[in-house]
Amino acid sequence: MKENYLEELFSLKGKVALVTGAGRGIGQVIARDLARAGADIAIFSRSGAADTVKLIEEEGGKALDIIADCTKEDQVTEGFKKILEVYGRIDVVVNNAGVCYHKDIFEASVEEFRWCLDINLTGEYIVAREAARIMIEKKIAGSIINIASMSGYIANVPQRQVAYNASKAGVIHMTKSLAVELVDYNIRVNSISPGYVATPMSVDPDFVEPELLAAWEPLFPMHRMAKPEELTGAIIWLASDASHYANGTDILIDGLYTAV
Repeated sequence: MKENYLEELFSLKGKVALVTGAGRGIGQVIARDLARAGADIAIFSRSGAADTVKLIEEEGGKALDIIADCTKEDQVTEGFKKILEVYGRIDVVVNNAGVCYHKDIFEASVEEFRWCLDINLTGEYIVAREAARIMIEKKIAGSIINIASMSGYIANVPQRQVAYNASKAGVIHMTKSLAVELVDYNIRVNSISPGYVATPMSVDPDFVEPELLAAWEPLFPMHRMAKPEELTGAIIWLASDASHYANGTDILIDGLYTAV
């Protein structure tokens, strides 16, 4: 056996990976770690990802910043055209872009409900579909990784977020369904379901009510939220050749939250 067998198995050298919503937060960490594993990176975001590109390039990696709204089919199609122009292929997709709001069923409008599902579920579908078209055309054994959530399994408390919970449950089952449809093309589709992750959107009082943070704290079996980088090991595994037999699965990374 080669001495570098495991290194090659988990390496992403020669692969091109798209990460959506990677301008900040979890997406930025995912993109950076995929680049560290050897992948060339493309990013879809609505507001640009210059900071992420800079971080990757400073570490010797390659990154491409593409302005694209994942809910708009034409923008996604044009975004993939740019990826092909620059890199010539797409091997990995990480569907990370997502939103959440905290309103109960009577406070939230139908428009807000649709907005949340459109970004969290329909957007992932559009990106996965367009990536699969290219992978099939170029006969690429691709890996599509959808970001779901433990909220696809539970109704979080005390906040009210029915649209988010429903959208993430949809992502988990969409993942299984897409895996079945694409298996004969040698394209794998999997998802990960994080618990609470310590990003500005979940710990900064400017974004989250202090009373909500105080309510969450005693509910963590591991007494803390996850760090964003604690998600990337699973993503690199799913993106690499080490996970060839993993298909249609969801990996729950919630620090025991849903187990107790």
